[in-house]
Amino acid sequence: MVEWGRLITAMVTPFDDELNVDYESAGSLAVKLVEEGNTALVITGTTGEAPTLTDDEKINLYKVVKEYVDVPVIAGVGTNNTRTTIENARAAQEAGVDGLLVVTPYYNKPDQDSLYCHFKEVADSVDLPIMLYNVPGRTGCNILPETVEKLAQIDNIVALKEAGGNIIQFAEIIKRVPEDFFVYSGDDSMLLPAMSVGCYGIVSVAAHVVGPEMKEMIDAFVSKDTERAKEIHLKLSDIFKDLFIISNPIPVKAALNLTGVQVGGLRLPLTEAREKVLKVLREDLNELGKI
Repeated sequence: MVEWGRLITAMVTPFDDELNVDYESAGSLAVKLVEEGNTALVITGTTGEAPTLTDDEKINLYKVVKEYVDVPVIAGVGTNNTRTTIENARAAQEAGVDGLLVVTPYYNKPDQDSLYCHFKEVADSVDLPIMLYNVPGRTGCNILPETVEKLAQIDNIVALKEAGGNIIQFAEIIKRVPEDFFVYSGDDSMLLPAMSVGCYGIVSVAAHVVGPEMKEMIDAFVSKDTERAKEIHLKLSDIFKDLFIISNPIPVKAALNLTGVQVGGLRLPLTEAREKVLKVLREDLNELGKI
């Protein structure tokens, strides 16, 4: 059984002043996240600006992060082209990653049978464990509980990152999948409500800046201290919300820079946070004692 732990961060990709990948900063950030309680890391996901990275940059990132930390490294390899996704998956496997994050195909809007065929084809092409990723707000495509149930029968499809924002769908998925298939929240604000119906953990953005607090919240819930878990959730509710005040990863990169963890800017078509967003983030981070 794959064990990636309960707190996973989808890591940003640091850039230097010329917007080249800053591999040393990526390694340092990975170390920081692990020291703060992360049990695995997702590299080159949406938060890592995968759409604007080259294939070589992605492979180099996997290798560098693997050198810096000893937790599982999960590579985001999904696209809206099954053949390209397979090529990415095989290249990531060759680079030595420990697992794959595969998003539902975006833009072309496959139906449920097509989704099953897509994910099965990818799973059959590699030996690595796979985490499905459902984020209909970005992809325009929602993988339904019955499709997750079918895919969970494939040996190396072992987990789901569910970011549909629907607690009813969360519960229905968890009812249908085996106990050794882990369902993670892909939405920080949904973590505690989702854990109440059986969600295992989180693939987080907010843990970049509030990782220790999120670990404490998870540990409190697992140890049945639900009152403490609720207190932490409420304390973090503003930062959970405001890290998505505009498109991710614009706010989280700004928040990291504000706290002194320099990760640089963003590649177009994303641009850096404007003062209105920075003001909100400063207020949140001040309230949390982070700056």
